[in-house]
Amino acid sequence: MTVEANSAPKDRVRIFDTTLRDGEQSPGATMTHAEKLEIAQLLDEMGVDIIEAGFPIASEGDFEAVRDIAKLSRDATICGLARANLTDIDRCWEAVKEARSPRIHTFIGTSPLHRAIPNLTMDEMAERIHQTVTHARNLCDNVQWSPMDATRTEWDYLKRVVEIAIKAGATTINIPDTVGYTAPVESADLIRRLIAEVEGGEDVIFATHCHNDLGLATANALAAVAGGARQIECTINGLGERAGNTALEEVVMAMRVRGDIMPFTTGIDTTKIMNISRRVATVSGFQVQPNKAIVGKNAFAHESGIHQDGMLKNAETFEIMRPADIGLAETSLVMGKHSGRAALRAKLKDLGYELGDNQLKDVFVRFKALADRKKEVYDEDLIALMTDAAMEAGNEHLKVKFLRVICGTEAPQSADLTLTVNGVDHQVTATGDGPVDATFNAVKQIFPHGARLQLYQVHAVTEGTDAQATVSVRMEEDGRIVTGQSADTDTVVASAKAYVAALNRLVVRRGKTGTDRKEVSYKDAG
Repeated sequence: MTVEANSAPKDRVRIFDTTLRDGEQSPGATMTHAEKLEIAQLLDEMGVDIIEAGFPIASEGDFEAVRDIAKLSRDATICGLARANLTDIDRCWEAVKEARSPRIHTFIGTSPLHRAIPNLTMDEMAERIHQTVTHARNLCDNVQWSPMDATRTEWDYLKRVVEIAIKAGATTINIPDTVGYTAPVESADLIRRLIAEVEGGEDVIFATHCHNDLGLATANALAAVAGGARQIECTINGLGERAGNTALEEVVMAMRVRGDIMPFTTGIDTTKIMNISRRVATVSGFQVQPNKAIVGKNAFAHESGIHQDGMLKNAETFEIMRPADIGLAETSLVMGKHSGRAALRAKLKDLGYELGDNQLKDVFVRFKALADRKKEVYDEDLIALMTDAAMEAGNEHLKVKFLRVICGTEAPQSADLTLTVNGVDHQVTATGDGPVDATFNAVKQIFPHGARLQLYQVHAVTEGTDAQATVSVRMEEDGRIVTGQSADTDTVVASAKAYVAALNRLVVRRGKTGTDRKEVSYKDAG
């Protein structure tokens, strides 16, 4: 038996986070190098067992991110993804080999639909699986293998190729529900049957990787654990392609709250969930919907009179877990314009932000300016402020200096904008169909570009007419997708800053085309 398979109690479930790989593949969720390193550090600190840091062969940028995450890792195993070919696997090993605990994850699509893509017969695919898993194991003692679209693969063939992978040296067998097709009873039965009938199945860890196309990812993952899987592949906020992946926060808290029927444990420090959820939402540009389980804004909100009455008498009447369990402050209103630096530092530390003196000085100026415009400054306002400061820190090329808009019922609306480009101020007045459109037209007059606006979203940070607006912008140019975000009590100003933040990222990408993800396909696996 492998050391890994026996190194934890039978009720211990390993958490394999793929936010930086499968999550980042969600269209528009591309993160910068620094953001990937930050998220990886937060995952490590939270107690994630395995971090799938990326797809090293996809681009030079992906390779560098995986390599640097591997070098900086402390406790987590660092994993890279590789298709079933020697070039991919060699590149993956180069990226992860300096980790304290490296892992190679190689895969191939085994269902009839996926076998047709590389045009391989069953025997040819079986031979490739043997060859590539053997090669990976010769490089690394920790090898994970996945039969992509396993839940739509014929049972006899799935059993055959899983046995081949185990004999070739795979230490973890991951069973992906790639298109979110299966149901909980099937998920449990499939894992149970593999463990019972596959030769060598008792010597490896079986994992589950579920997508949420039918809204069943969490249920399917937990069912797989009940069936004997001891690794769950998941992402923060359920981020991922199409409808997303199993949400880490959901499976972890489900096992914690319902330990009576799911007697399993993880190594996750759940008090860190809220902070990393917010950071992933910020850097990916994918906001969490208010009614999202565990981390949604309304997850612990109670408006119904019956609910409020029950909460006042006994919180357990309508709350099965405490906000503090996931790192959510019990109260959010504590700051105002008379608060000092020490109070701000302490409050930001509670929210997960450790600031140096110079950082605090800059943030304190922003805080005071915000407090002068708002009577009450909530936790959400401070988080938006920190996000805005981080986004502006990278805006070296373009910066909004002055903006004034004229709007009303009579079109067209106009925007008077002063934009600083490489230290030089440029002023223009433009019109548009509304103040935001006029502002974006003004930016484009000063800084012409061919980027297409894919997404424009506005979220109120808190309640009230003086609430800050957080604006998210997603843009695409020549296959490069970037996001920008900003917050301000003036929605149009926030829009301008978010738009400019996205353009700044495009400028950086133009100069570093080697860091962009390239298209990879099954044909490349040949």
